Amino acid sequence: MSCNKKTLSLSKINSLIANLRAKNYQVYTQPNRLNIIGVRNPLSNATKFDDYIYVIYKNDNNNWVGYRYNATTDPSSKYLQKGGYDSSTQGTAILPEGQYVDKYSIRLHANKYKAVAQKYGEDICVYRDYNRDNILNFDVSTKTCGSYGINIHRAKPDGADDGQGNTLEIGDYSAGCQVFQNFYCFQEFMQLAERQKDLYGNSFTYTLLDKSLRNKFILKRTILLGALLGGGFLIFLGIKKLKK
Repeated sequence: MSCNKKTLSLSKINSLIANLRAKNYQVYTQPNRLNIIGVRNPLSNATKFDDYIYVIYKNDNNNWVGYRYNATTDPSSKYLQKGGYDSSTQGTAILPEGQYVDKYSIRLHANKYKAVAQKYGEDICVYRDYNRDNILNFDVSTKTCGSYGINIHRAKPDGADDGQGNTLEIGDYSAGCQVFQNFYCFQEFMQLAERQKDLYGNSFTYTLLDKSLRNKFILKRTILLGALLGGGFLIFLGIKKLKK
């Protein structure tokens, strides 16, 4: 069975690189060193794999290669309604937009299988969603930092729900982690990660881009521009009346 990934065009790869550099994020250009980039859907559904994980890197011929994988960057409705992973958790973890440089390594996820997981002893900051509904709350005031196991892993194994390796709903598989929908795509991703580990050591960077934040910024800028233009027009009318 093969992975249902999408191969990226060079223009799409360049667009992703431009987004990273615009934020002064690290871009890795050494052969077979991965740029792992999550992109959160602005209309997040806490039951569906409606986000993407992009992996872009230069191959042995120094040419850019890139793939897009279906994933979730959000906790599922199960954990949102529960208030976290277990009764000891203070709110459900939501990973904020940002670049997490050298915060990850290949190790066991939940003591079961290899994944690209948060390094032991390396803190990552998350927002906490406390109100136990299906809507993700991105409240900066709830931010906490620690070793929470915000890992990059897979959902169900083998053929999963549809015989093609896909898990249809997030369910048990994310309490704040970044999760591949397709089992075979995750296997492919781990092969790329193992190759990087062999070449550069067991350290990985993950970058999360949140489209909802970008859309809010564009909306805010549009409103501000509209207010400035409207104010300028009123001033122009006032000056015109004074001249009369």
